[in-house]
Amino acid sequence: MNALVPLPVVLPLLGAGISLVLGRYPRIQRWVSIVVLVGIVAVAAVLMVQADTSGPQTQWVGGWPETLGIVLVADRLAALMLLVSALVTLAVLGYSIGQGMTEDEEGAPLSIYHPTFLVLVAGVANAFLAGDLFNLFVSFEMLLFSSYVLLTLGGTATRIRAGTIYVLVNLLSSTLFLISIAVVYAATGTLTLAHLAERIADLPDHVALMLQLLLLTTFAIKAAVFPLSFWLPDSYPTAPAPVTAVFAGLLTKVGVYAILRMQTLLFPDSPLTDLLLWAALLTMVIGILGAIAQSDIKRMLSFTLVSHIGYLVLGIALANRAGVSGTIFYIVHHITVQTALFLIVGLVERRAGSTSLLRMGGLARIAPMLAVLFFVPAMNLAGIPPFSGFIGKVGLLQAAQQNGSALAWVLVVGGVLTSLLTLYAVAKTWAVAFWRTPEEAHDALAALGREDDPSPEGGDLPIRHRGHLHTATGVVSAQDVADARRLGDDEQPDRDLHQLIQAGDDNRRLPASMVVPAASLVVLSVALTAVAGPLFAYSDRAAEDLLDPTTYIGVVLPDGPPEERP
Repeated sequence: MNALVPLPVVLPLLGAGISLVLGRYPRIQRWVSIVVLVGIVAVAAVLMVQADTSGPQTQWVGGWPETLGIVLVADRLAALMLLVSALVTLAVLGYSIGQGMTEDEEGAPLSIYHPTFLVLVAGVANAFLAGDLFNLFVSFEMLLFSSYVLLTLGGTATRIRAGTIYVLVNLLSSTLFLISIAVVYAATGTLTLAHLAERIADLPDHVALMLQLLLLTTFAIKAAVFPLSFWLPDSYPTAPAPVTAVFAGLLTKVGVYAILRMQTLLFPDSPLTDLLLWAALLTMVIGILGAIAQSDIKRMLSFTLVSHIGYLVLGIALANRAGVSGTIFYIVHHITVQTALFLIVGLVERRAGSTSLLRMGGLARIAPMLAVLFFVPAMNLAGIPPFSGFIGKVGLLQAAQQNGSALAWVLVVGGVLTSLLTLYAVAKTWAVAFWRTPEEAHDALAALGREDDPSPEGGDLPIRHRGHLHTATGVVSAQDVADARRLGDDEQPDRDLHQLIQAGDDNRRLPASMVVPAASLVVLSVALTAVAGPLFAYSDRAAEDLLDPTTYIGVVLPDGPPEERP
């Protein structure tokens, strides 16, 4: 038993309650949230060390007899996920405070952001620690209602519409999860994962297969595995930048975590290996093809998010030590890099007034630091050596090569192709948004006849929205460029255009309180390369635990199931 295990869930729930009571004191709310997340980071770090040196840490809660109550388990995998998620959410919180989301941003209720964010943090932690299916279901519901509130902050028509799609899809998956729980309990008489690991093996093959399909479908919706990923690209890009970042970084990974836990603990000899491999291939390829077709940075990143879920499913489907280890390493990499990219895109939107590539150009000249901040994690996502993305992909592709089957080799080719296309997508985005000149942006936009192209967020905001011109950023409308050229004389036609670009208001300058959290995640993503050896070794030990669940079962049920106790 370890009394620290429940704290990553209890602390944010307690903080949410305090924050809600202190709704009229936003400054105190902010400090409550910061202290809670720093505390979770410290607890997760301690649990990670203890799990690595002393084995899984457990705690039965609820006042029920053991095996009947709620068990929380922090093994190597769960503790690592807790630490990474806590670091990421702390950075996102700092970014959101700097952005001003907590101060009535876009008409959102002043008191609602911090409590809702902390409930989301508690749901993520509870999902990683859950030792039974029903508690995992409770975690998903905590994530659902908190994420819906965060997704619709501000109440714009686009956010409400996207939130409705998100809720409908997740209500469907929740209903399916409840059905799955009922069927599992009817077949085995328990919902505790350690019990299920023993009892599912005794079920008839067709019953076990039905249970696996039900659970796998539920978690595949949460993880956005193709073809159940259709909802994600339309839901995430409409939310505020920090909300989109935490969604992209963590929520899909909770689904992947559930698949990984289920496949290794409950269905170690899965007959669905080929199905999962095909799902991984289609998720990678179709997702990245969707990314290439996008002209908005947020939607492009949303499709790359879907695409790279395929790498994670690949490692799970291979079911060998190298594949599971590669998946664990890649989850850590992807959480960090994807969150960093969405935060940086939020900075791009603030500086440029848009995330549409049709209307952007010249940002590298105006904001060179922003160009670097985008370039580094973008190359990491694409898997350029020596970044952690390259190391993780090599580990997964080597695991596929060890498998040796024809389908595994097809996945190797698909993985390499996806990596190359990811490089193309992010390089094109960087070249257009940061390297292209405003004049070239004007010419391209005018050629498409898109001078009045609406804002990607909301769909109803013209180029001169919120009373600001897209100036002082190198990002101007086609009409702005044309007007500036008419003002210039024949000998210096671009002089006034340059003045127009430089003369905008200073409201789009990037505050350090936003840049520092985003930059810290970029630094963390680079640091993963420096610690890749120890991290991969830790991932390998965690994979060994998952593939041999004897220790997990023995810690949760030290005396065996009730019917087997002396």
